[in-house]
Amino acid sequence: MARKITIILGHPDAASFCSALAEAYAASATAAGHEIRLFRLGEIDFDPVLRHGYQRDQELEPGLREIQEAITWASHLVLVYPNWWGALPALLKGMFDRIFLPGYAFRYREDAPFWDRLLTGRSAQVIVTMDTPPWYYRLAYTMPGHHQIRKTILEFCGIRPVKITSFGPVRSATAQKRELWLQKVRELAQSL
Repeated sequence: MARKITIILGHPDAASFCSALAEAYAASATAAGHEIRLFRLGEIDFDPVLRHGYQRDQELEPGLREIQEAITWASHLVLVYPNWWGALPALLKGMFDRIFLPGYAFRYREDAPFWDRLLTGRSAQVIVTMDTPPWYYRLAYTMPGHHQIRKTILEFCGIRPVKITSFGPVRSATAQKRELWLQKVRELAQSL
């Protein structure tokens, strides 16, 4: 069954290995008959700072409105980004701060500690590169960035299941290793 897929490249450099992974996923998903919308955050002009928290509205720039509309449209979300300082890059975190707002992604319940998840009905694939070996990131650091993206961002808003695939260490990877990772991403897109 064809899916509507929104892919967000969270690496600011469109010439990065993350970009190659996002392009490989998009090409493979398109070949499998899925509908794709691909966004490169580094090419979108927006303020990543939520200037007043939730106290005042901050108008969304056109690029952020387009991403928000594409997330609403999608049944599957794909995020591709590097792990920097244990978590997602500031640019990607800023996108979430700006568009995953109350009334769009979630709604607090009055006089209750609970909330409504407004993005239910969507799944996500997260593809993360890192210079740390993934096994070390899991055992020594306990995967703080993976928990953040899965539990406190995507699942908080109702997106599930969230599958995370990690590749690393990238800085010492051979061309053959990178090609294996690209093939793995193609297979992830084909297996939807």
